[in-house]
Amino acid sequence: LLSRAGDLGKPVQALASYSLDLNQLIRLSKTINEISKSGRSLAPLTSFKLGMLSNATSDFVLPSLVSTAARHGIALTVISSNFGQVIQEALSPNSTVNMSKPDAVLIAIDYRGLPIRPTPGRAEETQASIHEAIDFLNTIRSGIKSTSNAVCIFQTLAAPPEVNFGSLDRVLPGTTRNLIDGINRGICEAVLGTEDIILDVASIAETVGLHEWHCPRQWNLGKFPFSETYLPLYADHVARIVAAMRGKSRRCLILDLDNTVWGGVIGDDGLEGIRVAQGDATGEAHLAVQQMALALRDRGIVLAVSSKNEDETARIPFRHHPEMLLKEEHFAVFQANWNDKATNIKAIADELSLGLDSFVFLDDNPVERGLVRKVLPEVAVPELPDDAALYARTLSAAGYFESIALLKEDLQRADFYTDNARRIALKKQAGDLDSYLASLQMEITFQPFDDTGRARITQLINKSNQFNLTTHRYTEVEVAEFEGNPSCFTLQVRLADIFGDNGMISVIICRQDAPHVWEINTWIMSCRVLGRRVEHMVLQEILENAKQHDIRTLYGTYIPTERNKLVIDHYRNLGFTETSRSQDGTTFWELCVEAAPQNTATMTVTRVGFAEIVAARV
Repeated sequence: LLSRAGDLGKPVQALASYSLDLNQLIRLSKTINEISKSGRSLAPLTSFKLGMLSNATSDFVLPSLVSTAARHGIALTVISSNFGQVIQEALSPNSTVNMSKPDAVLIAIDYRGLPIRPTPGRAEETQASIHEAIDFLNTIRSGIKSTSNAVCIFQTLAAPPEVNFGSLDRVLPGTTRNLIDGINRGICEAVLGTEDIILDVASIAETVGLHEWHCPRQWNLGKFPFSETYLPLYADHVARIVAAMRGKSRRCLILDLDNTVWGGVIGDDGLEGIRVAQGDATGEAHLAVQQMALALRDRGIVLAVSSKNEDETARIPFRHHPEMLLKEEHFAVFQANWNDKATNIKAIADELSLGLDSFVFLDDNPVERGLVRKVLPEVAVPELPDDAALYARTLSAAGYFESIALLKEDLQRADFYTDNARRIALKKQAGDLDSYLASLQMEITFQPFDDTGRARITQLINKSNQFNLTTHRYTEVEVAEFEGNPSCFTLQVRLADIFGDNGMISVIICRQDAPHVWEINTWIMSCRVLGRRVEHMVLQEILENAKQHDIRTLYGTYIPTERNKLVIDHYRNLGFTETSRSQDGTTFWELCVEAAPQNTATMTVTRVGFAEIVAARV
């Protein structure tokens, strides 16, 4: 690997995608560290710096975290504290973790690291103990926020399997189990509504079994907080969260149909022959897949179909089978033909304007799975077991759709993409682009950053990769700082049309670092509104506000990545002049505000939260 030319991120990610045991994870971690020390690039992996505070031995965790993060597209650097130095590291501005300015800090404390005192049967003392533990964690958080301002990742506590009262331990105030349950509720309540994140270690431990998770021998010998057998599993859950923070969670589930969504082959068995009904073991197994797909769609995951079938035949069960839970309207794209699955998935990606690394492909056929893995390695393809009853569980356990927040826009995303398919159909019917855009009756809304939109703004900044000129990433706290900074101009942009509300589709941050000059620090736009001249309307809004602030020149920068080639000519197309170019392909652009071209589109403009500059224009 080290002898290869060019960027090494893709081959590293390919190696990390295998099911590696602990020794293999350690070897890969050493290789990644050697690459970093040599100055070689790990592109297109995204850099992330993670601090780690723990009351247990953490050194044995670090190699697995680094290697597993690579599988999720992250070039991870971990900075850990010395054993037993959690409070000192959190509160000292000069601590190793705080000085490193991490993107996030994993507070990896188990129940042995908190001031828990069992007091069976004494309710008041129990509540006092729970509050003391939560205050302890909040002290750690306050220290981190005041020094490094990093996102905190709090772990829930895995209860020990040993009990004193049997089943009564769960409900009796003051038992260890009861205390831990109360502390876990307190942790969740403390995190809810903040930018901080939960890592549900309690759930992981309960999934594998508390007796398996806790290893007294390894704790006594080396202060290992859990059995090293489950280190790869723990590392994967941490890496999922880090990847989600960088917008790398998957966004679309592509479903095969025959023997995946239903049992049997619709083309051979007919409507009455496929198995998808209650009371039938095989049918219920496939209904579980449908239920999971619907649950994912309800939280914003886009659904699509890729099936080797005649289109009309493939649609019959959705239209006529009384037991089908999924319906045609649940799918943003429906590809049923005799093309290979890789070709169809590419077509789906093009139609949805999503990168291939946004997709998960579920197919019962190992040949089809192997083809997609080989031709489209960016697409996640879970290895399904022989028993269809385990399909839904396998999909869930893989963690492709890890989420760190649930916003209003997330709940609407699947509908956004379904409506977009209808827009595409209308575009094909329209005689020309102007007629098509006029028929959409678009309304664009401009508004400065505010606390209401802050979570969605942060999500867009961290998730957007294609229409993203600089790929700067910011936390909620940093976004809030932009809101209150008089030298910054911010925009959140929403778009609605006859098919529905597209929600927030663009984010702009301009910074005034010199008199009469704005530098466009961040320009992000959702790819689902491409081709509608939204970028021209956004530029006009920037220009109008620039004049209001006596800004005479706009500077823009394009920093190339693997994913944002889409916008390589963005500034050129908007009338900017290229002023210089660096060796890595970064280009620098300039636009005179007074001489800027007036390019607009047919849409109604609404402005919220600005001093009125011009009347709403059409």
